[in-house]
Amino acid sequence: MFDNLSEKLQALFKRLRGHGTLTEANIQEALREVRLALLEADVHYKVVKEFIESVKEKALGQEVLQSLTPGQQLLKVVHQELVRLMGEGERRLNLSGSPASLMLVGLQGSGKTTTAAKLAKWLRAQGKTVGMVPADVYRPAAIEQLEQLGRMLNVPVYKPAQGEDPVSISVKSQNWAREKGLQVLILDTAGRLHIDEPLMEELRKIKVAVAPKEVLLVVDAMTGQDAVQIAQSFNEKLQITGVILTKLDGDARGGAALSIRAVTLRPIVLVGVGEKLDALEVFYPDRMASRILGMGDVLTLIEKAQAAYDEKKALELERKLRKEEFTLEDLLEQIRQVRKMGPLEDLVKMIPGAGNIRGALDPTFGEKELKKMEAIICSMTKEERRNHTIINGSRRLRIAKGSGTTVQDVNRLLKNFLEMRKMMKKMGKMRRFAMGRGIPLWSR
Repeated sequence: MFDNLSEKLQALFKRLRGHGTLTEANIQEALREVRLALLEADVHYKVVKEFIESVKEKALGQEVLQSLTPGQQLLKVVHQELVRLMGEGERRLNLSGSPASLMLVGLQGSGKTTTAAKLAKWLRAQGKTVGMVPADVYRPAAIEQLEQLGRMLNVPVYKPAQGEDPVSISVKSQNWAREKGLQVLILDTAGRLHIDEPLMEELRKIKVAVAPKEVLLVVDAMTGQDAVQIAQSFNEKLQITGVILTKLDGDARGGAALSIRAVTLRPIVLVGVGEKLDALEVFYPDRMASRILGMGDVLTLIEKAQAAYDEKKALELERKLRKEEFTLEDLLEQIRQVRKMGPLEDLVKMIPGAGNIRGALDPTFGEKELKKMEAIICSMTKEERRNHTIINGSRRLRIAKGSGTTVQDVNRLLKNFLEMRKMMKKMGKMRRFAMGRGIPLWSR
């Protein structure tokens, strides 16, 4: 989403690094470009004005002008201001109470129902017992959709009576949650195509009756400037406690994420980064600012790796590498572990400095290659995966046809696999040599 803004800002700071010193004149010129980049990214004009004034005030200070690395100092100022703009620090959900009710509000089509399921899965991964409540009785099949998502996740969903109104559903669901011993209850409320008084009145009644710990506004990031106005209206009428931005993986310009917090003074708590039910992430303003400025996001990359990491499988893989028993079946497992971490393109952006080599790197090509490798290995028999030496010419032709690839693709995979085994064998020998000489493993 932030690609365009990120590229413009990175190009600007790259040019500034070429200056031996910064003057008031070239700072003014740089800030004009920053202003233009933010406006093109659909950031609210009042937010841009305040942001530029704040950066200018700090950038014209002696600390930046007299620095040995003025370009880096200016980058630091912009980074600090971006973090301040999006809200400093992680905002944790209030999950106190029995149950802790989380009320999701927003316009129709913003993704509330899917977000309710994503939130349920995210909370359950933290050890919470969760239930969902279909409080939208107007949209056709809204209740059935939530029930289906509940079955997919094995999360209980409250069953309202025929013709029951949203306020009654929300109140009765509290007793249902207590009886089931649920710790968190997620209320999926109704939306409209536009903000109207009947909608707000109904939401106000639910809020008074249930007294939720959180009133979370679900906003589609693709709506751009409208997202800011929607957030402002809901906040004025309902006093929301936080925002969940959906479709942050889309191709919108990203201005909503930079504007909502500044306009409403309510934090962005979580962001939806894909269609799958596990594509929900905590919003860290400092990490997002680093990604926008091409400084990477190593912490999120580590967290993704830990989530995809299987300790038992890792120990088994280490044993196989030691005994030189690494097979095509193990390679398939490693490919799937990498793909579990998310699209390769997103992972590359989290590596510091990757923005500088983005032109030389084609992550989409890498993603296609991983899919192709997975298809080829899946077209092999178990025996072929465990013993690559039996894969002769006729088997290669069958594997190519089965995977929708060519014999050359199969040959390339096998060649790369053998190179990988050679490299791992050398690493194993180096490891044994180091241990035999008493060299600490960390010094290898």
